[in-house]
Amino acid sequence: MATDRTRSSGAKKSTTKKSSAKKSSPRKSSQSGSESGSGRSGRSAPRAESRPAPGALEIAQEAARQLLELTGKEAEGVTGLERTDDGWTVQVEVVEVRRIPDTTDVLALYDVDTDERGNMQGYRRVRRYSRGSASEDRA
Repeated sequence: MATDRTRSSGAKKSTTKKSSAKKSSPRKSSQSGSESGSGRSGRSAPRAESRPAPGALEIAQEAARQLLELTGKEAEGVTGLERTDDGWTVQVEVVEVRRIPDTTDVLALYDVDTDERGNMQGYRRVRRYSRGSASEDRA
């Protein structure tokens, strides 16, 4: 009996496949006609190009996130953001060394260069200083 069920279910599957193939063929041809007109790759490419360029907020957040991933240093905040010919320069302040009390933490200022979409192109530490220091040395 088990073999009869297997055979009958196998027959149903093959029948189903044939009938679904026949039924889906006209649909596929009409769908593929519309897909081939715009094309799958044609459809996705304009979407990527039509996305608006990220704003300053998104650029700053992405630069801080990427710097954290590379250095493992927690961002205190973004202290500067400047548009350049190639993209953006974002100044990110990070905690280099945590100390007790926190007024003695060692902070660092990093310049993060990104392209116009916010992808990091490079970064460099500009300076290190104690959180409690009152001097405003400009690099």
